[in-house]
Amino acid sequence: MIEVRELTKRYGTARAVDGLTFEVKPGYVAGFLGPNGAGKSTTMRAILGLDRPTSGEALVNGRHYAEIKNPMHHVGALIDAGAVHGGRSAYDHLHVLARSNGIGPKRVVHTLEQVGLAGVARRRVGTLSLGMKQRLGVAAALLGDPGVLLFDEPVNGLDPEGIRWIRHLMRDLAAEGRTVLVSSHLMSEMALTADRVVVIGRGKLILEASMQDLSDRFQRDVLVRTAHRTELTRALERSGATVRQEDGALAVQGITAHDIGEIAAHQRIPVHELTPRSASLEDAYLELTDDSVEYRTEETAR
Repeated sequence: MIEVRELTKRYGTARAVDGLTFEVKPGYVAGFLGPNGAGKSTTMRAILGLDRPTSGEALVNGRHYAEIKNPMHHVGALIDAGAVHGGRSAYDHLHVLARSNGIGPKRVVHTLEQVGLAGVARRRVGTLSLGMKQRLGVAAALLGDPGVLLFDEPVNGLDPEGIRWIRHLMRDLAAEGRTVLVSSHLMSEMALTADRVVVIGRGKLILEASMQDLSDRFQRDVLVRTAHRTELTRALERSGATVRQEDGALAVQGITAHDIGEIAAHQRIPVHELTPRSASLEDAYLELTDDSVEYRTEETAR
């Protein structure tokens, strides 16, 4: 489990993180979202003991990272895939990490196979593509078979096959009961991957919610298809709903799908489709973070 409690990190007079509190429980993929400069990387670095908080704390399984013996057995992280000695082979890079935490060479071989790098294990890291380096970073995170994993922008440089692979990997890790925190700017991927979201802006928590709660909060309307549109429209409007025609269907606002179904059943009106429609994760994210964007182009500011 990851626990962030009133975490604050100052750099001079600037607050990169400001009283941030959230938690990530086992069995979930939590999407860590926010604009550039929101404090996501600083928070992850604080969780990993790379940045010392000005105040507050970040805990992994109830302990500070620095207190954990052989931490790679408990926590795995991909923060900067490029922070690797370019002259070492992929195998040697992982082997050095493994020896520092009492991990045997068989696990190194297995992890290289797991991320699809067995064929380039003896190549120097400096000759690998960006996507291959990302996979090597994921391998390093998985090396100790940890229960808690942090990934900062893990799909950078990956091709479509690689993006799908990392998506399934994270979901599989959570299904095994592990705790997964992943930051990304690709909202379409987070919509497919995350069970929960933690949204921050200017170092502060904006929202912590499940994807279902987020969908409910940003529900736009309910699409209803029936051969009896006029009769159902009258019944729904009597109940206070707003109804408009849309391509031979009804777009209904101000009432839940459950209540629409109940009203239709009471009026003996057959319904062929009843679909709640919510804003996309991207639209919800942009609305939530609109006041927190520090680097706004002239076009988006209009």
